[in-house]
Amino acid sequence: MTPGARVSAAIECLDQIFAGEAAEKALTRWARRSRFAGSKDRAAVRDHVFDALRNRDSCADLGGALTGRAVMIGLCKLQGFDVNELFSGAGHAPAPLKGLETGLLMDDYKQHASSEGAESSRQNWNLQAWCVDLLRASYVKDAMEIAHLLGERAPVDLRVNLSKSTIVEVTELLETDDIDVESLQISETALRVKSNPRKVKTSKAYLSGAVELQDAGSQALIDALPIDDCRTILDYCAGGGGKSLAMAARSQARIFAHDVNPKRMQDIPTRAARAGVDIKCIDQAAIIKQAPFDLVLCDAPCSGSGSWRRSPDAKWKTTKSDFQNLITMQAQILNDASVYVGAGGYFCYATCSLFAQENEEQVNAFLKSTDKFTLVSQKSWTPLNGCDGFYVAVMQFKV
Repeated sequence: MTPGARVSAAIECLDQIFAGEAAEKALTRWARRSRFAGSKDRAAVRDHVFDALRNRDSCADLGGALTGRAVMIGLCKLQGFDVNELFSGAGHAPAPLKGLETGLLMDDYKQHASSEGAESSRQNWNLQAWCVDLLRASYVKDAMEIAHLLGERAPVDLRVNLSKSTIVEVTELLETDDIDVESLQISETALRVKSNPRKVKTSKAYLSGAVELQDAGSQALIDALPIDDCRTILDYCAGGGGKSLAMAARSQARIFAHDVNPKRMQDIPTRAARAGVDIKCIDQAAIIKQAPFDLVLCDAPCSGSGSWRRSPDAKWKTTKSDFQNLITMQAQILNDASVYVGAGGYFCYATCSLFAQENEEQVNAFLKSTDKFTLVSQKSWTPLNGCDGFYVAVMQFKV
């Protein structure tokens, strides 16, 4: 596919997304219809679509409308490409610009971005208005900078499985597959991929279980948990098991994984076997039999605002009503899971959210509702720390 044809494909996908289709589904359907597209073509189209979604409002403002074509015109301007070359009409490229579209090319983006009132304008945040309000309330000084970072591509991070290998050994093993990495200070297990990130899943280091794909902030969150002296740990909202695997690699404790939707945990046994660790997936009845636990982790369902660089579609699809339902669900999860913590044990609440309503405010409300727990520590990370956004609070059951 030519560069112009890739832009045409992105326009097609974006139009479907703006009509209500999920981004992943739109991309999958396009790929199935386009058997001629190679892996590099599919990756390029995906990059276009996700870059456009990360900066949707800025792109729509530059392109003159919220349509696939206009947003891609805006993205090409934003990224400094020759719009007339990509929108040439040649082959499968989009039709040439005409009328008002041609006039848009006279605008200079840098002048546009620095114009009066740019900081408060909707398009420069690239967030829904109610999300802007929440971010401002949570990070008074840094909200705008965090919002801008959410418009960039997320890095690819790896967690070194210290139960199988070392940072040095993994780095050398990745080099044999032409994957360059660098260590990160945020966590002793974290490596950032500097080249060939798409080779990771076929690399010897990954297939042998020496590394897992995991954001550095998620690894730092696990580092903040008091797991060293725990004998039993329950990952109450385990999902795909990323945090269960990280805890198992660092602890001799028996790790139990639970999720209200068991299908989310279906890959945990395979991932655990590859990593050389033991994780037991259990249902609610088994939790009751196994309780109490030395540590219960609730990585609660949330807005996912901390990971919107990776799932930019979600920041436009999540409604204020959805958010309020999540707040209610989180409070219920805190109440439900707290009963499984043993005396003197730890109750840890985590999210991948940037919003205080899902984080500190949720924990404060829980602590006000009970006299059984005391707050030991709480910590948050944002893209300003070079990672996704995360929050964790560690509470202890009073003896």
